[in-house]
Formats: sequence, structure tokens, C-alpha cells
Amino acid sequence: MVEAERMRVSVIGTGYLGATTAACLAEMGFEVLGLDVDEAKIDLLRSGRVPFYEPGLDELLEANLRSGRLSFTTSFAEAAGFADLHLICVGTPQRDESGAADLSYVNSAVDHLAPHLTRPTVVVGRSTVPVGTAATLAARLAALAPVGEEAELGWSPEFLREGFGVEDTLRPNRIVIGTDSPRVEKAVRALWQQPVNEGTPFLVTDLQTAELVKVSANAFLATKISFINAMAEVSEVAGADVIQLAEALSYDDRIGGKFLGPGLGFGGGCLPKDIRAFMARADELGVEPALSFLREVDAINQRRRARTIDIARQLIGGNFAGRTVTVLGAAFKPNSDDIRDSPALDVASTIASLGARVTVYDPQALERAREAHPQLNYADSMLEAARDADVVLLLTEWAEFREANPEELSAVVAQKRIVDGRNALDPTYWRASGWTYRALGRQ
Repeated sequence: MVEAERMRVSVIGTGYLGATTAACLAEMGFEVLGLDVDEAKIDLLRSGRVPFYEPGLDELLEANLRSGRLSFTTSFAEAAGFADLHLICVGTPQRDESGAADLSYVNSAVDHLAPHLTRPTVVVGRSTVPVGTAATLAARLAALAPVGEEAELGWSPEFLREGFGVEDTLRPNRIVIGTDSPRVEKAVRALWQQPVNEGTPFLVTDLQTAELVKVSANAFLATKISFINAMAEVSEVAGADVIQLAEALSYDDRIGGKFLGPGLGFGGGCLPKDIRAFMARADELGVEPALSFLREVDAINQRRRARTIDIARQLIGGNFAGRTVTVLGAAFKPNSDDIRDSPALDVASTIASLGARVTVYDPQALERAREAHPQLNYADSMLEAARDADVVLLLTEWAEFREANPEELSAVVAQKRIVDGRNALDPTYWRASGWTYRALGRQ
């Protein structure tokens, strides 16, 4: 292995994780080559454009392309000849039929890279995979690589939050590497030496533990979100206020306030598919009862969407047919254009199927939403979307929506009714402006 300051890195896969990782590692001073089999995506990145929205990433990409530290390719042979360390950052989407993780992209990355590895090399997976995957891939890598067992594999899960991916890569809150190889550990330490020197914990585990870290974290977070949403269900029936309940719970340092925000629930490309893949893997391992609680976590999350629709239907008199409905939000969370398993678009599509004319506005995700849900109507501003609305639903808590002026909206809607699906607004302020305000878990 070459010295840390001269180590060159390839990043295999240039989706959200890969593109963010590549640009940030180049910003940290490494020579980085991003690789993808999608030529259109590579051409876009070479031109300095990111194929998704992530705050701050465009600037990093452009700066490091100019510096020469960052480049892109579609050639595995070029990547193998260039890099001392290869990071696998491809997707592991959910299989429709089972909920299990689709490992075809991970397997393909190893199968295409390995035959070009003719010198001692470290390969590190960052993708989220079922426990047991890395050991199988390590054997596969050694069998296919001309250098044999000198091609070593470790696993180092990523912990990026969409909307904060640049910050989380440059200043990670922990580094985990699963390996029993001193050479793999040394390479990963060299990669993250700067944040480690600044206090980031560095944990060395076996492969299986490293694989479990990401899915365990996501399962815990999903459980916490669904717990407070279950309390919202109870609060509505009991006449309590779930926001006050969440605040009271947050002062208990054993619980804390993060991820204790009641509302429409979680979506995106990680939490939903990761907990389902985790359950599927537990079933394969014969320990399905250990994770059976995640089925209810998932079910609670889905019920929040149905409950939001019910509240909106009640507000307009029990029937969506012929009504005009505004949905504020398409991305699954603010500061992202990711619409995968978006609760907002799920709600919007369901309401449209019940006969309403639904118009959606989102600051960043409109293009993706139009492609995925052409049956909906779209507007280029919040006021345009709200025009003549019988009810407005706030379903993604963008700052633009949290800070909306109820008086301005009053001038364009047909009826002053709003469903706050994220508990993002001040009900007193909106009611004082003449609006009928409803939210999940509150009277």
C-alpha cells in the first residue's frame, strides 16, 4: 500500500452515496476516480452537474474537477489501474416480491472489477447489505482476481443523511470498518485520518458486525419515529396533544428529542427498504421473531398516510370527488429531491384516485415527481398550487412551507383549511388568521 498522502481512490457507483463520497474525498485531498456503467450519468458529472439535489455538492464537484483531483470513467480496467483503494457505493434496492435487498449491483461491481486486479488491492464496501454478504463477496473477489487473496475486502457502512450528505462525509460521526486484515484497516484509517485526528471515533469490527451497524441504526430510528406516531394515534382518541407529549419525553436523556417528531412518517430510499430487508434476512437466518416488531413499525408508518387522508376528507365534508386539493411537498424530506417511497406523493396520488384535482408544489422535486406521477397536476410556486384549493396539505416540511404567510394563502384558496402533516406550523397563528387547522395527534 502506498503512503496515505499519495493513495488514490476509486468510487464504484455514482448515485447519491457515490457522487457525494467522490467529491468529498477529492475535497479532502485524495485523487479520486468515480466509476459508473451509466454513460449519461458519467457525462453529466464530467460536465460539473449533479444528477440530484444535495446542498453544497455542486460546488464541491465543480471545484475538484477543476483541480484535477476528481475525474470519472465507465471503465473498470481504468479504475483498477488507477486506484489503491476501491469503494463500492452502488445501490441495494428492495426486491418487490420479498422485501429482501437486491444485491445484483453489488455482485456486478465485484464481478467486473476483480478480473482487472493484478496487484495487491483493498476493496471496501459502503453499500447497505444483508449480514453475511461481505464474507461471500470476499471469497468471490479473491477467486476472480488475478492477484488472488492479495485482493482483500472489508466493509465500512455509510451514515449519510440526505440533505446533509456533504457535512456527514467531511465530518462523519463515526467510522466503522469490518475486517481482520491489517492492510484493510490501514487503508481505511488513511482515508479518514483527518476526521479521526479531529475526534471522530474509529471502530474496527468483524465483517458481520459492520454489516449490522447501518441496518440496526435505521431500524432503531424507524422504531422511534413509529413509536411517537403510535402515541399520536392514542393522543387523537384520548384528547391529548402529541407535540406536548413528545416535548415532555425529549427531556428524558434516555430518550432524547431527535426523531421524536410526530407526523406523516418516514419514507425515502433507506429506512423503508432497509427495515424490510432486515426482516427478510432475519427470516433467512431463522430468527424472524427477533425482528417481528419491525412489521408493526412499518404498519404504523403506513397508517399515518391513511390517517392524513382521512383528516383531509373530514375537513371537506367526507368526499374528495370534484374537490380541489393542494399538496405542499413531493420529496420524502426537505433539502432533497428524492421521491422514493415519498409519503407526500403517496397521499397525493391516493387523493387523486378518489376523484380530487390534486396540485403539487415542491421547491426541488417537481421534475422527478412529474416523471413518476404524471396523473397529478404541478405548480411552480406555493401560491399557484394553492389557487382555488378546498384544502391544503403540508406534507414535506420545507422552510418555505413552515414560514408560509397564512394571509397570503388566504387570498388564493377557496376555503381556508389546512392539514399539517408534519406538525410544522403554529396552530394558534393559523387559526387566528381564520384557518381551520388540523394535524396528526392534536385536537
